Amino acid sequence: TRCVRFVAEVAGVEEMGMISRGENAEITTYLEKSLTSELSGNVIDLCPVGALTSKPYAFNARPWELRKTSSIDVMDAMGAAIRVDAKGDAVMRIMPELNEEVNEEWLSDKSRFVWDGLGRQRLDRPYIRENGKLRAATWGEAFEAVKAALSVGADKIGVVAGDLIEVEQAKAALDLFRSLSVKNMDCRPAGAQYGTSGVREHYLFNPTLMGIEEADALLLIGTNPRVEAAVWNARIRKSWLWGNLKIGLIGEAVDLTYPYEHLGTSAADLDKLASTDFFKVLKDAKRPMIVVGERALCREDGLKLLETVQRLSQDIGAVTEGWAGFGVLHTAAGRVGALDVGFVPADGGLATADILGGELSTVVLLGADEADLSKLGNSKVVYVGSHGDAGASRADIVLPSAAYTEMTATYVNTEGRVQMTTRAVQPKGEAREGWAIFRALSAVCGKPLPYDTADQLRALLRGKEGENTVFSGRGYAPGARGAAALSQPVTGVSGTLSASPFEASVVDFYLTNPIARASKTMAECSALASRLDTPVAAE
Repeated sequence: TRCVRFVAEVAGVEEMGMISRGENAEITTYLEKSLTSELSGNVIDLCPVGALTSKPYAFNARPWELRKTSSIDVMDAMGAAIRVDAKGDAVMRIMPELNEEVNEEWLSDKSRFVWDGLGRQRLDRPYIRENGKLRAATWGEAFEAVKAALSVGADKIGVVAGDLIEVEQAKAALDLFRSLSVKNMDCRPAGAQYGTSGVREHYLFNPTLMGIEEADALLLIGTNPRVEAAVWNARIRKSWLWGNLKIGLIGEAVDLTYPYEHLGTSAADLDKLASTDFFKVLKDAKRPMIVVGERALCREDGLKLLETVQRLSQDIGAVTEGWAGFGVLHTAAGRVGALDVGFVPADGGLATADILGGELSTVVLLGADEADLSKLGNSKVVYVGSHGDAGASRADIVLPSAAYTEMTATYVNTEGRVQMTTRAVQPKGEAREGWAIFRALSAVCGKPLPYDTADQLRALLRGKEGENTVFSGRGYAPGARGAAALSQPVTGVSGTLSASPFEASVVDFYLTNPIARASKTMAECSALASRLDTPVAAE
């Protein structure tokens, strides 16, 4: 019974079993219960007799009708290896591929079943708002409207990059707006206190995703890996189950599918850590690991927290030669790549919260649908994205872009691993790849960018003779220089750690981005999950 063993041992939720005996035996969930695991779809791949199948995919296509394209997932910041199966111009299903260093052979339910959202609520042509309503426009009209919106002066323009932005689009947008002397650009959530030190390892998951299998003690701070990185959470459970991993948590007490010691709910509880038994566990560990959630660094005390955790990492021996045991767990696929190209405010520039504060004349949103747009006021909004979500609803000008299955593009995962999606289907309607939109816009604005193809742009990213080790891959591997870099102190720190509890980074696992919110399957999963009376406990 592979499915029963997977649910119990890997997913960590004992909600499937066998009833009756012999030829009457049936595999089923408990009475009036459904699977609550974020990894339940993997039983489809495990089932040796085809009894457990994918309901959303059923009767849509035959396997031999499908084009199979290897790619990567962007529903979280792990960058899991996937296979996109398409028929015509429609994605029919998404399945995991083997990558032992990232996702092994597993895939989260959101990544697996979100594909129907790729065909719904799509932006397939440019739009311009007139008399309070959006009307379809040509690309020429839209570019002229954007040019007019950008004529207000560099200090009155702001740009915010969203969670799903690919490296090429981030680089092209950055180059264009820098040529226009715009300083107000940011790819981080509102209130973020990281990414400006110049030390890449300060915002990376340095121990690597696979490194949890070497760790013997783990401290989680302000993070819930079960919903922020579901497949990595299964690795944590495996290390606890087979490797005697000891786990502590400072943050909201939730069911992580494995026991842990709850050490508090706020950053201020770090000051009390030295007086706990778990501190001795960390000190005695040969390979201790400390993981901070990205959301925990998006508070007023975020920089102080980063400095405190970095110092703690050194005190307990989590940062030594050959082991970089400190990492930031991101939730957005595009965050690290955008940080790597420098998509942060220039000196004197505004960060995300101030850009969206309503004081600027023009705000450009690059798929920034998760940001708080309620304070934009009378700002003219230009939206670049693939789906009709919050950003497009507020926009005055809409420029349609390709989704991740419709382009070959670069993403950098939370550990700093550079990977690429592969185009499986064509962009919808008149939608274009993000970098191409800004290349065309740059010509209209009289500031043509120095590349005409995606390959030329990537060559620029790699630098001459591969001098950029991040994007060239020369001499770079995740975590390779983490320990040495983490010895560099965090600068500009002030204040004290707050006693305010950490807030959840992911409120609804199934509805974290525009593609997921357009998915009928994800909407059903979200509705079902909200009705479940799931116990919350720390053991």
